[in-house]
Amino acid sequence: MTKSKRNGESPASPRRLVLPTRARALFLVLVALFATIPAVSLVVSAGGEAKAHGTPMKPGSRTFLCWQDGLTDTGEIKPVNPACKNAQQVSGTTPFYNWFSVLRSDGAGRTRGFVPDGELCSGGNTNFTGFNAARSDWPLTHLTSGATVDFSYNAWAAHPGWFYVYVTKDGFDPTRTLTWDDMEAQPFLSVDHPALNGSPGTVEANYSWTGKLPSNKSGRHIIYMVWQRSDSAETFYSCSDIVFDGGNGEVTGIHDPGNPSEPVPGTCTATRRTTGSWNGGYQSEVTVTNSGDVPMLGWMVDWTLPSGQKVESLWSGNATYNGQAVMVHNAGWNGSLDPGKSTTFGYVVSGSGGDTATTLPCRVG
Repeated sequence: MTKSKRNGESPASPRRLVLPTRARALFLVLVALFATIPAVSLVVSAGGEAKAHGTPMKPGSRTFLCWQDGLTDTGEIKPVNPACKNAQQVSGTTPFYNWFSVLRSDGAGRTRGFVPDGELCSGGNTNFTGFNAARSDWPLTHLTSGATVDFSYNAWAAHPGWFYVYVTKDGFDPTRTLTWDDMEAQPFLSVDHPALNGSPGTVEANYSWTGKLPSNKSGRHIIYMVWQRSDSAETFYSCSDIVFDGGNGEVTGIHDPGNPSEPVPGTCTATRRTTGSWNGGYQSEVTVTNSGDVPMLGWMVDWTLPSGQKVESLWSGNATYNGQAVMVHNAGWNGSLDPGKSTTFGYVVSGSGGDTATTLPCRVG
């Protein structure tokens, strides 16, 4: 584990938000205290298959905490935190409903030299430009330098991969544009396929692991996480604003999280039809429709092929395969859909028997 050896200036501790009892209960997934349990080695491996498509919840990323800050009882996004409100003014509300989608389909795990300076928090994804703003008033997680803590990463979809956790150098100034030179050169924690808890596609589902925070750190910092899928080039990026002030995972700067489980951030449907068939194969077209009432930046369709069949080619989407299971994620150009709008992808299958399915499972993501 790489640790920084330099000391930073420690600013005055910010005033901590005291949430109402109901809000505390609803916000438990965010403000639960980090547990102190035995440290882990440089590369953490929980065994089994990890599944990842989401964003950090502990410590919470800018998109996740701003979604919580802006979410109302009616499902509308109305940010109260000044930094979150500014992000809405720059990028609109769509990124708030798609808080789990700060990704680059062509990332392939790349960082420095790929994601431009000033765009680390959006990963260079222009849909999330508003979350790059250099400000000191983003929602903030309070931590203790050198402590062993629990990390949690939302599991919105199922894919294997690795997580790399970086932190800014001593003397970091949150009001100055974040660049790669502000980051420590190596991650202080690398995690190999951590355990999945819960059912993907929900706010509660998460990948969790335990790790030690860098020692000899104080004051304001950013924890920067990179999640690299092992089955495709798709890579996720995130900024979590933190302060090393002796805290135990408390979150400040959040107005009222509302109910983090309702509403689900958007819905979609997928319908399948056979467009051609022959002896030993067939061709299908799938229509994906935004069936919700909020815009979405991406979609995922997954299904199980009949026994003996295999996808030979697929277009207008990015596919991963596990035996007969198929998952298709939108291409870079057809993921953004307004309510009621649709797009299509197609594929060719070899194998006998055809497919009688007319609807397929669809998730926003």
